[in-house]
Amino acid sequence: MRGWAPLCSLPLLFLLLFLLLFLLLGSARAAAAETSSYLPAPKNVEVYSYNFQSLLRWSPVPVENGSVVYTAHYKTGFYGAWSGMGCAQTPRTWCPFPPELRRRRWTILLRLRAERGALASPWVLTPPFVAETNTTLGPPRVNNVSARPDSLLVGVSPPFTPEPGDLLQYLVSYWENSSSPTEKKLSESKTRFEIGNLKESTLYCFSIQVQLKIYSGHLLEGQQSAPECHRTALSEATRAWYIIFLFSVGFVALNLVVAASLFLWKYHQKIKYWAQPPLEIPSHFREFLRDPDVAGLEELYSPAEEEPQALVLGGEGGQEGEDPSPNTSRARAASEGPPQ
Repeated sequence: MRGWAPLCSLPLLFLLLFLLLFLLLGSARAAAAETSSYLPAPKNVEVYSYNFQSLLRWSPVPVENGSVVYTAHYKTGFYGAWSGMGCAQTPRTWCPFPPELRRRRWTILLRLRAERGALASPWVLTPPFVAETNTTLGPPRVNNVSARPDSLLVGVSPPFTPEPGDLLQYLVSYWENSSSPTEKKLSESKTRFEIGNLKESTLYCFSIQVQLKIYSGHLLEGQQSAPECHRTALSEATRAWYIIFLFSVGFVALNLVVAASLFLWKYHQKIKYWAQPPLEIPSHFREFLRDPDVAGLEELYSPAEEEPQALVLGGEGGQEGEDPSPNTSRARAASEGPPQ
C-alpha cells in the first residue's frame, strides 16, 4: 500500500495545476473584458470664442478599431438642468453654440463625453464661460482712407455687430514713416474719423484697436489691426509752386538748347579746326631721326661711279693745282677761238 501512495498523488497534482491554469485564464479574460469596456474621456476640452462667436472643441479619442462619437450638453447659471447643444453622437471634434446660448452676460457650463456603441466615457466639465469677459475681440476693418494735405480721413467698421447700449472706442496709433518715428494716439467713438495735424506729402502709418466697455465697467480691448501706410496730399499752393518751377526749368533748358545750336552753327568751322588732331611725324620717321644709319645715308647719296679728276700743273694764269673738268676744258677752248 505504501508503494501505491505516490501513484495516487499524481492525479491530485495534475488537478491542482489545471485549476491554477484555469484561474489565471479567467482573470486574464476578466481584465481584457474590463479593458475593452472602458472608453477614455476626451482631452483638451475648451471653449473658443472670437468676436462673440463661440464653439466647444476637443481632441479626438484614439481607438484601435471602429469610430468614436461625441455628445455635448450645456446648462446656464440660472437653469440647472442639462440640455443638448445639437451635437448628440457627432463624429466632429467641435460643436458650435446654439442661438439660445449667444448671450454675452450668461454664465454657461458645458460637459462632453465620448461614446462607442454601448460604451461611454466619463463626462468632462468645462469652467464657467461668460462671452463678455472670455471672448477675443478681433481688429476693426479699415474700409477706406482719404488723403488730404494735412490729415487722413479713415472709415472703419467694428469686428462684430454691436448691440444696443454698447460703448465702442477706436484707439488709433499713428506715426510718420521715417527713421525715428514718434507714435501718437487718439481715441474716437465714430466709425469715420480724421487723423489731423499732419505734414503734407508725407507718408504716415496707423494701426487701430477696438475697445468695448462692458456692463461691469471693465474695458475689453481687441487686437491691433495690421499697419497701413498712406501719403498725405499736396496743397494747392504747393502744387502751383511745383508747376511754376517745372515750367521755369523747362523754359531755361529750351533757351540753353537754342543758344547751343546757334553757337555750333556760327562757329562750326573753328570748332572743326580745333577738333582736328595736330600733325605729327610718323613713328618710324621719329625712330630714324633719333638714330640715323650714317652708312646707309652715304650709300644712299653717293654716286655710283666717281668721275676721274685730272691734276693740271703749270696751267695758264699761273694757277697750280686746278683740276678742270672736261666740260670746263671744252668751254675754255671755245672761248679762245681757232689758232692763228
